[in-house]
Formats: sequence, structure tokens, C-alpha cells
Amino acid sequence: MRQVILDTETTGLNPATGDRIIEIGCVEVIDRRLTDRTFHYYINPERDIDAGAFAVHGLSREFLSDKPVFGNIVEQLIEFVDGAEIVIHNAAFDLGFLDNEFALLKRPPFRGLAAKVIDTLLDARQMFPGKRNSLDALCDRFGISNEHRTLHGALLDAQLLAEVYIAMTRGQEDLSIDLIDYTVGSDSDGHARALPTNLKVLGASNEDLEQHEKILAEIAKACKKDPIWSPANISN
Repeated sequence: MRQVILDTETTGLNPATGDRIIEIGCVEVIDRRLTDRTFHYYINPERDIDAGAFAVHGLSREFLSDKPVFGNIVEQLIEFVDGAEIVIHNAAFDLGFLDNEFALLKRPPFRGLAAKVIDTLLDARQMFPGKRNSLDALCDRFGISNEHRTLHGALLDAQLLAEVYIAMTRGQEDLSIDLIDYTVGSDSDGHARALPTNLKVLGASNEDLEQHEKILAEIAKACKKDPIWSPANISN
């Protein structure tokens, strides 16, 4: 499975009023592992940068004046992302700008290149309702160091988002039940062997049981509804 984690920086907030992309960064993930392939360009927007946007990313019109325009890097971008699942934090924002840049070049929408678009902001809001779900907040939540992120940067943010996405989707990724050798407990004729009679049974201590009940109570409180193991649900 090939995925591209993508981020952009822009001159402002709205492509409909003329704002443009000024930086794009992508990193490649294959089978949930970061590769060493990246795509990164600063882009000359041929217009001024809004003061609010400059405060976020620190990219000035002067710095960008000798950088390529979007049309000069579009073929390389297409080659890098075509056919991959694309992972973006707040996908509507970046896709709006990318589709606008493609429209200015009279090309089909950018999003049509993706096998699938995954929005980690929407996913995070479902996982952590009512909590802050910015990239910085998610880095803190998953223990990912972002101390070097003093300003937003497309490639840096894509690299951080890749780590966040892998952490968000970490879990049981394969079922190995079919690999169990059920003949281990059988004799040469296929009959089940008798279980040993000297097995030692270890019971939970009172301290273990108290800790278990404490954790169940914390889970139930976080869920804000009766868990499936509550007496009310079990009786049903």
C-alpha cells in the first residue's frame, strides 16, 4: 500500500480571492513505513503574502521571487502522487488550493490523482471528540517530538503528520488465527492428548483486581456512556 502524506503553505486562506500555494511537501509511506522519498518545492506565487500567513510560515515574497512557478513543478508533483492514497490534515483546505492551481493550468482537479483521500483532522475529531486536534496537539498526544517546529513548513509538517497518522492507525493489523497449528496437542492418530494434571493456577491478587476495576471505571468515564460490560448491558 503506497500513501503520500501531503502539506502546503499558502499566501492566505482563500484561493477564490487569489491566494496561491507557496510551498508543497510530500513524504512517501509504503506498508506503513516511511521511505526516503520526498517531494518538496518552494513556489513563486507572483503576488504578495498576507501578514497573517507570513506570521505562520515566515515565507516572504522576496524569498520566493526566484523560485519556480507552480506550472513548472506540476508534472513532478503528478508523478509523485499519482495513484497513491493521499493523507492530509484538514484536507478541504489543501485540496481547495491544489484544485485551484490545476484549474489555472486548465487541468483536471488534483484530487482525481488520488486513489483515496484520508483527512486526519476528521479522523482525529472522531477519535478525540471535544479535544484540540491540531497537528501540534496530536504530536503531544502521541508523544511525537515537534520541538523543532517553530514555524509551519510543508515538508516538516508532512513528516510529522506521517508519524501522527501511523500512530493514529496503529492496532491489530493482521489476524494470524489461520496460522495456528492445531495438531500440537494431538497424538500420532490425531486424538487429543490429555492435559497435564499438575498445572499451576495463578489467580489475580486483590491489588490486581482493584487496579482492574479502576481502569474499567476510567474507561467508562471517558466513554461517557454505559460500557458493554456494565450490569445493565449484560442483563440485556
